[in-house]
Amino acid sequence: MEGIYPAISGSLLQEKRLEVLANNLANINTIGFKEDRSVFETYIMGNVSSYQPLAPTRIIPEEAYAVFTGINTVFSQGELRYTRNPLDLAIDGNGFFVTETPQGKAYTRKGNFTINKEGLLVTQEGLSVLGRGGTITIRGSQVIIDNEGNILVDDKRVDTISVVDFPKPYPLQKIGDSLFVLNNTEIEEITPTGITIQQGYLELSNVQATKAMVEMIDILRAYEAYQKIIQSFNDEALKTINEVGKP
Repeated sequence: MEGIYPAISGSLLQEKRLEVLANNLANINTIGFKEDRSVFETYIMGNVSSYQPLAPTRIIPEEAYAVFTGINTVFSQGELRYTRNPLDLAIDGNGFFVTETPQGKAYTRKGNFTINKEGLLVTQEGLSVLGRGGTITIRGSQVIIDNEGNILVDDKRVDTISVVDFPKPYPLQKIGDSLFVLNNTEIEEITPTGITIQQGYLELSNVQATKAMVEMIDILRAYEAYQKIIQSFNDEALKTINEVGKP
């Protein structure tokens, strides 16, 4: 009954895909969230070929085994929504805002910033947002941030908000709260080109609800198909056991 093992690996594959997809759907309203995609490797007679399944209902051949190998993040831009809040910022184009964490720099597209009691521009989680001169202090009544990221408080320029980019594919990994850190410390920040900073806008999640729901249905159907295959093997084994030794 060696054929049962590819069916089991297929079932586990669909379970992992569903887990990743469910997390995407749970963050569909999270500002700056980037969609994740599951990645698998197929082992066929000792050979390895990487692929990302496009047809969830595909039944893996008996000689093939699918193994979950990780998650890829899709960094496509989400929809920009107007909020009227002068401390809400969105990047139209490539790049990331830079924040300061106890462990070092972290990067984000989540731009719903605020001002803490010390007058520093911070994230909703309290992390300092960095400008070209370091932390950004805002004390005044009128805050204007132009398309180049220059910050004017009561008509006085105080700093320029820092926006950086990296070579693609992005060497970034998620740490929660729409934050990313470098997974390779040798990679250097680069200055993005052709971008604008939009004041009073927020970038929404890039998860497409309709597409995700269709994919969820496909995953569930694929899982059911694998379960039927496994059940057929069980039925065959039971039949064989019951009939062995009969006159």
